[in-house]
Amino acid sequence: MAPESDSASLVQRLGSDKVGPIARRYFVSNGFDGALTGVGVTVGAYLSGVPDGLTVISIGLGAAIGLCTSGVWSVWEIERAEMRAELQETEAAMLTDLSDTHVEREKMSNQVINAAMSGLGPLLGLVIPLIPFLMEGTVLSLFQATLVSVALAVGVLFTFGAYMASISQQRWYIAGIRMGLAGIVVAILNVFLPG
Repeated sequence: MAPESDSASLVQRLGSDKVGPIARRYFVSNGFDGALTGVGVTVGAYLSGVPDGLTVISIGLGAAIGLCTSGVWSVWEIERAEMRAELQETEAAMLTDLSDTHVEREKMSNQVINAAMSGLGPLLGLVIPLIPFLMEGTVLSLFQATLVSVALAVGVLFTFGAYMASISQQRWYIAGIRMGLAGIVVAILNVFLPG
């Protein structure tokens, strides 16, 4: 199968009623976690006296690897169990074995897509706020990089909120502000709470 048709097939699968909503939920929910973790890591690193941006990036990438692995692994296992339960139920109703059939392959494909989206969300949510620390020491001070990082994380959260509102016909800017506000709250809590 050509790469173009693979891409078109993936887009169709994400748009389907069976895969799209679930993959979206995993992507946004875990992306939300990633962005908030990014705020916590960057503000916490600055407040604890981390000396340079590369150290903040190293800490953030460690967190990103953990969240991404958690997202993929947990959803893989959850979807695997759900897929097997659904397949067994269908087999019992049809009185036939569906091993190595189109039905089983489609369910396995859904499992792969959902797990991938679950890992991609936190990866993007956490890596984007780390970008300013690449410019620390040249363009930005550590304090400025931290502020820009928080702003980027809030922007990512706003985007998630606006996107989810757009598919549910809500006011995108209200939902975006509600989601973005979580990043500001986490930053403030990091400043005022010990630890």
